[in-house]
Amino acid sequence: MTTTSTERTALQSLSAVAEARHTARTFLDTLMPAVDPEHADTVVLVVSELVTNALRHGGGTHTLRLTAHPGTIEVAVDDSSPRMPRLRTPDLVHGTGGFGWHMVNDLAHATVVTPKPEGGKTVRALLPR
Repeated sequence: MTTTSTERTALQSLSAVAEARHTARTFLDTLMPAVDPEHADTVVLVVSELVTNALRHGGGTHTLRLTAHPGTIEVAVDDSSPRMPRLRTPDLVHGTGGFGWHMVNDLAHATVVTPKPEGGKTVRALLPR
């Protein structure tokens, strides 16, 4: 299998997360051999979470990159914020979040956050294919 990838850049909008999920589904549907349906759902969930975080905490513009490697799918999201993701205690009372970064780390084989020289960061998750 060769490596396959797609990239999408978007400004903050109400539909950005839905568009990112659609981009991920479309990308996964084109891969051969096909991605296991459960793994595809996991990839879409992680895309949704990372794009939501980029929009909420990252300054509004983000770039989503999806790459298929043998055995893994790489989800990478760039944003313009230098703030690193952090684990928070989930808020079960007021609904202010704290679940997403835990979830991404639990679902991924590995997560890596890389500061970009021009500012901002790239958040990557390697997920089972």
